[in-house]
Amino acid sequence: MDIQIPTYLWLEGKTRELTARGVGVYIMQRGEKMGGLVLLKVSNCEGKCKLLTQQRDLDGVLGWVNALSEEIVSEEEVDGYIKRSINRDPDLWVVEVEDKGMENPFMD
Repeated sequence: MDIQIPTYLWLEGKTRELTARGVGVYIMQRGEKMGGLVLLKVSNCEGKCKLLTQQRDLDGVLGWVNALSEEIVSEEEVDGYIKRSINRDPDLWVVEVEDKGMENPFMD
């Protein structure tokens, strides 16, 4: 049986965990509480970012993939993509993480 945690509960728990570890994490856009998809902006705090989105594989397991064609892009490009995405899907969640190594702390 596949039990899915509502997006808002999962993000609330993960945000608290990351904050306790000293990771800068911010919810920039609150989406649909129960099942909104998440865009994850990972910033190196020097103008470069990764933009990741959630995607299920063939077995239904949720993972992360690059939202843009290039892995690392300018912050302006990421912010523009996020703005267009929210206009298309207001149920979208947007989370920003600050990490100089640009690692995804949601990979677990």
